[in-house]
Amino acid sequence: MTVTTEGLGITTRQRWLANSVELLSSMRFAISLLTVICIASVIGTVLKQREPLNNYVNQFGPFWSEVFGKLDLYAVYSAWWFLVILAFLVVSTSLCIARNTPKILADFKTYKEGIREQSLKAFGHRAEATLASDPQTAANDIGQALVSAGWKVKLQSRDTAAGQGWMVAAKAGVANKLGYLAAHSAIVLVCIGGLLDGDLVVRAQMWFNGKSVFTGGGLIADVPAQHRLSPQNPTFRGNLLVTEGGNSSTAILSQPTGVLVQDLPFSVELKKFVVDYYSTGMPKLFASDIVIHDLATGEATEARVMVNHPVNYKGVELFQSSFDDGGSTIKLQALPMAADTRPFKLEGVIGGSTALTNGNDKLTVEFTGLRVINVENFGPQAGSATDVRAVDLRHSIESRLGAANKTPTEKVLRNIGPSFSYKLRDAAGQATEFNNYMLPVDVDGTRMFLLGMRESTAMPFRYLRIPVDDRDSIQGWMRLRAALKDPAMRDKAVLRYAEQAVEPGKPELVQALAGSASRALNLFAGSDPILAEMGSSAPKGGLQAVSAFMESNVPVAEREKASDVLVRILNGVLFELNQLAREKADLKPLARDDDARNFMTQSVLSLSDSFFYTAPLTFMMDDFTQVQASVFQVSRAPGKTIVYLGCLFLIVGVFAMLYVRERRLWVWLAPGSDTGSKATMALSTNRKTMEADEEFETLKSRLLQLSSVKGQ
Repeated sequence: MTVTTEGLGITTRQRWLANSVELLSSMRFAISLLTVICIASVIGTVLKQREPLNNYVNQFGPFWSEVFGKLDLYAVYSAWWFLVILAFLVVSTSLCIARNTPKILADFKTYKEGIREQSLKAFGHRAEATLASDPQTAANDIGQALVSAGWKVKLQSRDTAAGQGWMVAAKAGVANKLGYLAAHSAIVLVCIGGLLDGDLVVRAQMWFNGKSVFTGGGLIADVPAQHRLSPQNPTFRGNLLVTEGGNSSTAILSQPTGVLVQDLPFSVELKKFVVDYYSTGMPKLFASDIVIHDLATGEATEARVMVNHPVNYKGVELFQSSFDDGGSTIKLQALPMAADTRPFKLEGVIGGSTALTNGNDKLTVEFTGLRVINVENFGPQAGSATDVRAVDLRHSIESRLGAANKTPTEKVLRNIGPSFSYKLRDAAGQATEFNNYMLPVDVDGTRMFLLGMRESTAMPFRYLRIPVDDRDSIQGWMRLRAALKDPAMRDKAVLRYAEQAVEPGKPELVQALAGSASRALNLFAGSDPILAEMGSSAPKGGLQAVSAFMESNVPVAEREKASDVLVRILNGVLFELNQLAREKADLKPLARDDDARNFMTQSVLSLSDSFFYTAPLTFMMDDFTQVQASVFQVSRAPGKTIVYLGCLFLIVGVFAMLYVRERRLWVWLAPGSDTGSKATMALSTNRKTMEADEEFETLKSRLLQLSSVKGQ
């Protein structure tokens, strides 16, 4: 039997119908559908599925994100066109199987013993010999030898002009044909399983049963019935979030335009969420100790759900998908980043929000996340995070808000303590996201507080690095920044610096140095009038403002020398400004040692970067009470068994087609002179291989006792 690409031909007067059936049942149509499915699968693998729409807008832009959305590329495997292609592939492949199965079965049974002697001489593998025994005896001997070698044999006698001849027809490896049926059946089974476990059943309920997507908000219990699916729903796949000590019996099925609520036949109570770590800090276990309460019988079943170890309860499987915050409470201290704000205390719940007033500005603080353990990679390789959520803090804090940073080459892995994230949303609805660490982090040998900020979720966090003071707190830096914003404190620091730097009795030098120091400090503070004259492109302050002033007022040849002098003056004035701030807080002066110099060096860089920190205030976490939540993926997948069966068929089919060679052997025995016979042997195989050549030589030597081929 030869498998062709032609389809099933039917007899009908409607030519279009005959052509449609032929195309649908043809192998070329099935291969085309498989190609389209492969391309769609590549798209679904490369493009993240079911992300928030804003992420796609940021990635592709407004136009293309809308085009891709219309094509359902953000949910490829549940797109209507993908399901239609799967359905057509099932029909097309089934018709291919139905068309070729009768031919395969008929070919499976036949030995093709009616082949003529002249046809045997046209085969590539052929041989001729003269045997001593008569044709019947030789046929029986050859047949017995082939049967003992595993061949299936059929003998046929023929009357010829020279007497009675015998045809020995044998075949082996006919399971190769079954491989074709098994492989094609596997495609049908896998596609049927995909259709059953996909969104087809859910969409059918939306089309024919009055169900619709829910796009509103509020409590899940208040969602109307038209947005809820029955517990008897034969197939679904959704997410179930349960907080510690709480329980839930409803899963959320994400749809392109909203959600559907899937009622479960049981409720899940989360007793405890467990996280265990390796000695390196890498998480090695995520598990949820749960109690499943059957809503019909009231039966309670305890179980543990772990990653790659789901729990099956009455046909519904629960997978450990991820974890989240279950409403932890945090206590914060609000610190001013602008001159007109004052410190205050604030409490919040993760997932909640609090309204604030900053003069005429209305702000809303949205508490978005709490992470108690942050095991980070401080090595130089970007993207090599050890944290389970793939955070690479080394790469992030090197993307500083302003000043440049020289990075080391060593790799350091450690837990740097809790962090929390929040959003500040203005009256217009625009939000900026922040991520602050509770404890100072050792960065390049200096302990620093890290305050992260980003304007969009598509961007990485950039970190403001604030050095700790002599009490290992952030207050020293905050005092220095507040003093920098105070004109009177700046003038006093300038005067003190000038008086200490100039020998007594030289008031004109004091006045000149005070003028230069005042210009440098005011530029750094962003309050020098010359910055306003530069226009909207002028820096707000910091080292950037000093650099801009030098570029516009100092000749290129003198710029390097002048910058060294100006930076030295600036460092000295800032040190005196810090001393004044400490005096105002009733603290003893800072000693002029290495620790003080390191603090001032990092403070200068941090103060310069702070002009890029646009928020009027920042929050530091004083305390927290963690409440964890576990996210389960719940699914009822009747097609899973069908897919597994299809995979088994595919393995069997591929191995049968690749490793089983179909061979057919014919030996024609014609009467010869006296009592002997003339033998003509030929071998046919579906693939020309070296093994076929070797096998023919073996058969030739065994059956005809020949050492070389005759008549080729």
